[in-house]
Amino acid sequence: MLALVIIESDCHIPRKCGTRNERSVLNRLLETHWRFAKLITMNDLKISIIQSNLHWENKEKNLEMFSQKIASISEASDLIILPEMFTTGFSMRPELFAETMTGNTITWMKAKAKERNCVITGSFICEEEGKYFNRLVWMNAGGTYSVYDKRHLFRMGDEDKHYGHGEKKIIVELKGWRICPLICYDLRFPVWARNTKENLYDVLIYTANWPERRAQPWKSLLIARAIENQSYTIGVNRVGTDGNDIYHSGDSIVLNFKGEAISKIEAGKESIETFTLNYKDVEEFRKQFPVMLDADDFEIQ
Repeated sequence: MLALVIIESDCHIPRKCGTRNERSVLNRLLETHWRFAKLITMNDLKISIIQSNLHWENKEKNLEMFSQKIASISEASDLIILPEMFTTGFSMRPELFAETMTGNTITWMKAKAKERNCVITGSFICEEEGKYFNRLVWMNAGGTYSVYDKRHLFRMGDEDKHYGHGEKKIIVELKGWRICPLICYDLRFPVWARNTKENLYDVLIYTANWPERRAQPWKSLLIARAIENQSYTIGVNRVGTDGNDIYHSGDSIVLNFKGEAISKIEAGKESIETFTLNYKDVEEFRKQFPVMLDADDFEIQ
């Protein structure tokens, strides 16, 4: 669809441009907020999510497995989403499994993104300047990337004792869409995910290793994040039992901006689903119900 973005400015039509009547008409348009415009083509966004079991702390097997799963996706996708720590599972042994940004996982992500001509995202254990991070990588087809280090570390699993906190949220762009990728436990902290007038996003993503015994909070909080941010919200979780004998039921889901499910991913089973997000739908809903205009201003310190 075609969206018209208006940038207000104190401008006018020069006298040398057109007749007096033509200039008058154009200036009236400017005075009623049609001051300076550019056209942006907003296409639908096709996303594939992979709900998978993981080989515990076995990077080679996991990369081989995800290579096969990605190859099995028959449709062209703009974005493929993998779970949190997709090469190891939720391991607290980063000293054994961490890689740098020039390691095998990044090399693999670059190759797969180029091969599929799409973005691939998921988190892995990264080492940087002697510290370890649960790092999400947003890998573009051309080999460039953005990174997000998980801010909220799961202290009940000792994650905060082994990994460093992230300090900066990212919003990336894909085909004109603005997307905010976060990680697992971040879901419990709505302020961190809060959509703002100054930095609006259209899609919120959580990659996760979220246990089945807390499945209800996972489902409920994803719905809450979709409703309060008026954004498509995607949760991609693993399935199966990890090396700590913790079972994960998956419950991966795609929600629209009203908190309604638009996916049919079965809990407890490995699956791959490709679906399409429509920009016109979220844009029209925000126009009809502009709660963002009444949102509180805040600052995270």
